[in-house]
Amino acid sequence: MIKTLEEALKYISELEAENAELRVELEHYRSRKRAGRKKHDDAWAASYSDFAAKYEGGMTIMEIVNQGKISRRTAYRYKAYYEMQKKEQ
Repeated sequence: MIKTLEEALKYISELEAENAELRVELEHYRSRKRAGRKKHDDAWAASYSDFAAKYEGGMTIMEIVNQGKISRRTAYRYKAYYEMQKKEQ
């Protein structure tokens, strides 16, 4: 229980310091990256363009997968996207 003005001012300064710490923590959570695959971000685009170049060059899906850079599921996902893009053009 606060009985004097000095105690109240001290308590207020403690609360302000705690508030500042919480604001820093909140900003950390707001600015962090979300988990999960980001559809069509820079890494995805680079990986897809590498796949597309190899696929257009005549490599099979399994030859591309055996190079170890992407999984078989990802290769088939890229192939479906590639075919969809070719169909739209």
